[in-house]
Amino acid sequence: MAALPDLTDWLVDSNDALSVSLVSPSKSGLRLVDTFHPKFTYPIFGDEEKIFGYRDLKISLRYRANDMRPHVDVAYSKKLAPPAGVDEPTDINAILQEGNHLPKVAFVKSSDFESSAQQLGDNWTPPGSLHETLDGPDGQYEIWKGSLADPSILQLNSRIQILVPLFIEGGSYIGQVPDSDSSEQNLSDADRWTLFFLYRTQRSLDEPDKKSYVFVGFSTIYRFFYFGQAPTPPPEGDGWELPEGNLDLSTLPCRTRLSQFVILPPFQGKGNGAKLYKSIFHYYHRHKQTHEFTVENPNEAFDDLRDICDLAYLKSIPEFKDLKLDASVTIPKKGVVPKLIVGEEKLEEIRQRAKIAPRQFSRVLEMYLMSQLPPSVRPTMVLDGTLPAPTKEDKHLERLWQLIAKQRLYKHNKELLSQVGPSERIDKLHETLTGVELEYARLLAAYERTLKHGQENADGKRKLNGDESESASKKARVREA
Repeated sequence: MAALPDLTDWLVDSNDALSVSLVSPSKSGLRLVDTFHPKFTYPIFGDEEKIFGYRDLKISLRYRANDMRPHVDVAYSKKLAPPAGVDEPTDINAILQEGNHLPKVAFVKSSDFESSAQQLGDNWTPPGSLHETLDGPDGQYEIWKGSLADPSILQLNSRIQILVPLFIEGGSYIGQVPDSDSSEQNLSDADRWTLFFLYRTQRSLDEPDKKSYVFVGFSTIYRFFYFGQAPTPPPEGDGWELPEGNLDLSTLPCRTRLSQFVILPPFQGKGNGAKLYKSIFHYYHRHKQTHEFTVENPNEAFDDLRDICDLAYLKSIPEFKDLKLDASVTIPKKGVVPKLIVGEEKLEEIRQRAKIAPRQFSRVLEMYLMSQLPPSVRPTMVLDGTLPAPTKEDKHLERLWQLIAKQRLYKHNKELLSQVGPSERIDKLHETLTGVELEYARLLAAYERTLKHGQENADGKRKLNGDESESASKKARVREA
């Protein structure tokens, strides 16, 4: 029996083979805005991120930069004619279609895609309602929002949903069970989802009195029912019945969760992620039905963005800004730790008013209190430079801050720490605290840089549009891609 040939030359890296482009429609044809590659393709092409059976493979996923209508084109110099015992080349279009990664319109002829773009021109406006207008260093930006129950929003989501697994590690589609082999999507709760779309606007080249839109990024929001304090039972003998079903979700208390968050690569590093996050956060902070604003499984990059934005917001609250370490406290050698913060009795009231989740609020509070430590004991990322010698008072303040951070870390890791002895427990807590100190030092340095660049103003120059009561959303993931 003849040996099978070496087939490694027929394996292509799917991250390199796939390119995503934004093209602007005009009467003269399509103009390239930018091209970029995905970060991940394993949810589509498998864990190895390899495509078999082609040489010089190019998968071009083009998007019209305004309405994000997609088009897929597959090109290669040679396709394998497999001998007996060798698998057929990967059917790229079949994978994209069968997995519902793209709508059917993405697979029409290239000529149809280009001709439809010329007909569209610059007369298009985004679906939903205009939420906010922002000024940026490279032009004006607009944020539009709408419910997934709106057919036009649903259509746009079907076009851009593939960007979630391409740029969010472990990201899943709205209505799809994560880690499931099924591509079926359940959108029965579409009215709970609200989508925010960020666009850069510019003058149309064809008609200068009109503006054209370039898609920058998006975020999806889900609203859960908020279980607050249990109602007080009525006096004995009084009637007390549960309300009937079919309640309007928009009138009920809710916990709002930011689920997916993507800024396209050409628009990263320009403050666009912060623009979109701040706009969404402030909208739901004013939203009466929202009792808490949370984020689903953020990665490190989004955590940084969120921490810096939340710190800037909390520092705008006078009661939060007045919080400080209580230097008069004496730490007992054993027993209950006393209150370590001046104004500690107001913490929960401030957190609830800010609508920030408990763990996130505690982290930002720790970061803020650390920024108040004397330079002699404040953790820093600066390796060179002479620091003053710490005084006894400085060391006392450092101890207070470390106790506050250790209390949270112990509660958060209580189950794990309970499995080791006291000595190892202390070592692990100290090791974790060191990592937290460095993380906060890095974030505070980044926060200071944003202040220097004039980005500390959470509102900026903006105009708000629309009402403050709309249903929102659930399930997926988060990243600033």
